[in-house]
Amino acid sequence: MARPLWLVEILKRHFNLRYVGAELTKWPVIGYIMEKALFNGHLTGDALFYLPKDHVVINQQIQEEDSVVVPSEVVKHFIEQSSYHFLMNECICRDANDCQDYPHNLGCLFLGEGVLDINPKLGRMVTKEEALKHETRCREEGLVHLVGRDKIDAVWMGVTHSTKLMTVCNCCPCCCLFKFLPNLAPKLRAKLTRMPGVSVIVTDDCTGCGECAEDVCFIDVIKIEKGRAIISDECRGCGVCIEICPQGAIQLIIEDENYVTNAITRLSQAVNVK
Repeated sequence: MARPLWLVEILKRHFNLRYVGAELTKWPVIGYIMEKALFNGHLTGDALFYLPKDHVVINQQIQEEDSVVVPSEVVKHFIEQSSYHFLMNECICRDANDCQDYPHNLGCLFLGEGVLDINPKLGRMVTKEEALKHETRCREEGLVHLVGRDKIDAVWMGVTHSTKLMTVCNCCPCCCLFKFLPNLAPKLRAKLTRMPGVSVIVTDDCTGCGECAEDVCFIDVIKIEKGRAIISDECRGCGVCIEICPQGAIQLIIEDENYVTNAITRLSQAVNVK
């Protein structure tokens, strides 16, 4: 059932309370209720992750650019596969947070039959070509794709079946909803993962300047210790820190050359966009 606009306005006004709500998931009973209401039931059925930026991958590969399979191919694949494409009028997160650094009008793209449940006043149906152009513009503006099955989106928009709704969120590091990830109970934190087959490392070229640790990481997993940047295992591999580093000391490692294909397979098992 489509949510009324007044409910959306309430959510926007109380956007920053998401940190408080995330902390409550650490309380056993409350955490159990919130997990059932807002998160997918089994880890094996989850698929939600940030995609590394395309140019970060291209810049760090030895191959010629034309031969590099870039992360955005995941988004392109599902746009091409889907029969339904719904583009939001605005980014709810940036608008709620009054973002000063990134465009408010570059909202989420939703794919799959589930979009038919969304209040049409929140956006519009678009063609595949329009969807592809929108996502290209988002990348050009420096936004990061968050892709997958996100039950939170299904709940707040009134979508009946979360398995028929794919989120393609275009995130900025200052306003992303999932900045609350460090506040979540560990079990729920594990539901948003790194893209399969990639990792981020700090090399010996690091000087400990601290650029990467200052409001850069989506989920605040970079610290400076003993004159060196340390990236914890909680890293979700978006690659934003790589392009910030003035020394080029942070690198994205492709651990599996089939990483894009594997990501598509995993997402396809969680969400049916046709």
